[in-house]
Amino acid sequence: MRPVADMPLETAANITILFADIDDTLTHEGRLPGCAYQALEDLMKAGIAVAPITGRPAGWCDMIARMWPVTGVVGENGAFYFSYDEAARKMRRSFAIPAETRAKDRERLVSVRERILREVPGAAVSADQLYRAADLAIDFCEDVPALPRADIDRIKQIFEEEGGVAKVSSIHVNGWFGEYDKLTMSKRFAREILDVDLDAEKDTIVFVGDSPNDAPMFGFFPNACGVANVLHFRGQMEAEPAYVTQKEGGFGFVEVAERLLAARRARAGAT
Repeated sequence: MRPVADMPLETAANITILFADIDDTLTHEGRLPGCAYQALEDLMKAGIAVAPITGRPAGWCDMIARMWPVTGVVGENGAFYFSYDEAARKMRRSFAIPAETRAKDRERLVSVRERILREVPGAAVSADQLYRAADLAIDFCEDVPALPRADIDRIKQIFEEEGGVAKVSSIHVNGWFGEYDKLTMSKRFAREILDVDLDAEKDTIVFVGDSPNDAPMFGFFPNACGVANVLHFRGQMEAEPAYVTQKEGGFGFVEVAERLLAARRARAGAT
């Protein structure tokens, strides 16, 4: 992982889309810093399409898609994307799994939830579970005392023993049934909303993240960036980002935004 300042100006100037995780990437210690929100605004004004790619729930994502300066949002680790069409005053929603299947899967997750809570003392259902459409989020440090790594690994293992998929973020273990993740839905979002083929254009896209559930994105995008707290997971991820910031969370995200915007200004000044 090289410093973000080492990203070549030509590479940074050619970025057209920025995807970013939310928790501990845009946020810092559970809050969204004003500078991070301003960076989202500045990127959009500069013509860079921005979309959060998050494990957070559908209810939150509806608000983000409507009210934040973003093109859309991929939520629940790839369960769906939401994108608000301001001209038509209509929310575009696309899910990886049909509604009937999601309902059956939620019933299956009830027994998984009970098993986790029984076998891993101290774990809790995430406070935002009420607003979720597809997955089960188990809190291991957001609103509960932090669990040891062995317990986090055990939660993930239980999801997998029950036939599910599980991803570890900086605060939750998210589990679901179905073959999707952040990357698969990001590709669909890019194709259907941005008219972009990620496989063909990945060199012009930056993803910013911080934790193991971002590994599919880190591995796919050659110019992926990690905020400094990603270093806590060094050696624990299937793929690591090409670049890393000096600061953590939202303050690190601002470093990435400033690099991209400065490169654009430099190119404009040279023409």
